[in-house]
Amino acid sequence: MRHVKRPFSFAPLVAFALASAAHAQQPFKLVLQSSEQKIQKGAVTKHAITKSWTLPAAGIAASKKHDKISTSLSPVLAQIEKQVNARKPIPAVFKNVGGSWVATDQTGWIFDRDGTKANLLRAIKSGKGTAQVAFKEVKPQRSVQLLAQRGVLWHVATGDSSYAGSPAFRTKNILVGASKLDNFFIAPNHVFDFNKEIGQIDASTGFVKGFVISGGTLSKEDGGGICQVSTTIFRALYKAGLPIVERHEHSHRVHYYDPVGFEATVYAPAKNLRMKNDMGKYLFIQASWDKAAQTLRFDTFGANTGRTVNISKPVITDFKAPKKPSYTPDNRVALGGRRLLDQPMQGMTSVIVRSVKQGGKVVSTDKLKSVYAPWGAVYGVNPKDKRLK
Repeated sequence: MRHVKRPFSFAPLVAFALASAAHAQQPFKLVLQSSEQKIQKGAVTKHAITKSWTLPAAGIAASKKHDKISTSLSPVLAQIEKQVNARKPIPAVFKNVGGSWVATDQTGWIFDRDGTKANLLRAIKSGKGTAQVAFKEVKPQRSVQLLAQRGVLWHVATGDSSYAGSPAFRTKNILVGASKLDNFFIAPNHVFDFNKEIGQIDASTGFVKGFVISGGTLSKEDGGGICQVSTTIFRALYKAGLPIVERHEHSHRVHYYDPVGFEATVYAPAKNLRMKNDMGKYLFIQASWDKAAQTLRFDTFGANTGRTVNISKPVITDFKAPKKPSYTPDNRVALGGRRLLDQPMQGMTSVIVRSVKQGGKVVSTDKLKSVYAPWGAVYGVNPKDKRLK
């Protein structure tokens, strides 16, 4: 038998050499892997977070040659450390995304330089193309996990109001007051106490002087306008079906709080707003406002208990004519002049009916009755004006 010599092929060797060269030229990456949770439509889901940085090939080669992390990698590691440490913990809040309420938070990171360098050197020595960033997670005090543990998974109710046309002092007090009631829990069977939650109302807590109803007219006190806040959160809790422990209407109708009777006035310590969380789970309250539109809003979040709430429109009766005008000191007014501070209002009685259903059956019905005395126009006049008595 005749043996025929076949020509030697270099193709496999060339292919192997090219593959080896390509592998050698692959950029080395430092990778950070983490995860976060979110709440949407009553479910808690987990989402991966991956970030990566490419390290200079020369620095990787030098580290491998000298069996230690090259100082040439120090600048890029310092930059990575800065970016990692820039991520701070952000507490969980709900946001309306495309009509669906989604709760997210953010975990903070603290770069572990020594741990990262150890991971890096180990990966380089073993011929790997990636190494893990070593870091410490800093959980926010109020996390998605905490919301879920407390049964806060669904949007429950919204209360809103308009403060359009409010003077600067009133707007200031509304936003200061609302910010004090933003992002807090009401525990099961706990009675929400407005005056207690708001705390001291004076200059030391951010409030300014503004007009309040006093002595049949208007006078200036710290926190004028705070009833916009109590009214708005009352609407949110009332719509959630919470029973009223204490609630008061204003002495006369105030247009800021229309619909007539759907409001709650406060004046510590004599008048307060108190409502009990009877839902069996925590409630979480968020405040928001639109400065341009001059609107205030409170949203409540909690468990899906199957509760439904129906609130009627106000039925208004017993109208009475407005009273005569009253006058209050106002340094902005020249002697003999006057400045309209509040419109006259008729006296009236408003009744709103609420029914709460559970499992399709009515479990409670209540009436929100508000009796308003007639109110005369209020004018500001010079402090020396004879119309002041």
